[in-house]
Amino acid sequence: MATYSSAPGKLISVIGDEDTCVGFLLGGIGEINKRHGPNFFVVNKDTTVHEIEDCFKRFSRRADIDIILITQNIADMIKHVLQLYKHTVPAVVEIPSKDRPFDAAKDTILIRATKMYTTEDLGL
Repeated sequence: MATYSSAPGKLISVIGDEDTCVGFLLGGIGEINKRHGPNFFVVNKDTTVHEIEDCFKRFSRRADIDIILITQNIADMIKHVLQLYKHTVPAVVEIPSKDRPFDAAKDTILIRATKMYTTEDLGL
């Protein structure tokens, strides 16, 4: 099992449509490591759910990745895998895509956090 820290050199990865991935790559998060491969995965209409699951599992096992960004519409496709994922690092963050607005009611992490705390804990 890999150990994680917030040491310099940790990466953000992204799983999303072409526009989302290109946007993050232009922002400087892209890296292609000879040993691990790229830290991004472009999903298109021909990408299978199995390929997305495999990519997520690969990213979640990499010791050099601290955050996995995934567009919510793609996260919905592998919701069964995300619900089983219990680690805090790499953190999984669902983000909106340009084609679909963000729906907080579907966010796996937000749902899990809501179940952990009562309204009293949150001061509501």
